[in-house]
Amino acid sequence: MSETLESDGRAGENGAPVATEGGPTSQDVLVREGDIAGDYLERLLDILDFDGDIDLDVEAGRAIVSIDGGKDLEKLVGQRGDVLEALQELTRLAVQQSTGTRNRLMLDIAGWRSHRRSELTDLGRRTAEEVRDSGESQKMRPMTPFERKIVHDAVAGVEGVHSESEGEEPRRRVVVLPGRS
Repeated sequence: MSETLESDGRAGENGAPVATEGGPTSQDVLVREGDIAGDYLERLLDILDFDGDIDLDVEAGRAIVSIDGGKDLEKLVGQRGDVLEALQELTRLAVQQSTGTRNRLMLDIAGWRSHRRSELTDLGRRTAEEVRDSGESQKMRPMTPFERKIVHDAVAGVEGVHSESEGEEPRRRVVVLPGRS
């Protein structure tokens, strides 16, 4: 049985990469995904003649790419993030084509996702408190998987209520129900 030795990015005495057992770490893979996504998005911004700074990060087991700084970037978000969702999917496909594996890359443009996360956390918490106090369930408007996850997490932080998703995409929604926590 043979083991492969691959570089971890460190240089030895002669400047050659230092070999390590086991190959690249998951962090290395995520950084590579972020780099591929950043290159793809940089080319897209050039084609569109949009300005923007691309930031790469790894968080919670996924590569996160953010584009900030340009005045036209809001156009890449679209209404309720629909253009952003499409660009994220295209970027994921570009990374998959390059690496040969699926990825969970997340794209944020002009801080839209972070702002939306804050709004949805507040909405989920308020709705959960209303359901807890009234004892009556509430159906929320249809949301993307990203949005539903945030609401479910916010509801989980309120005692005496729980949430479920119902319906089929793109009309899938969160329902907040009284009871178990």
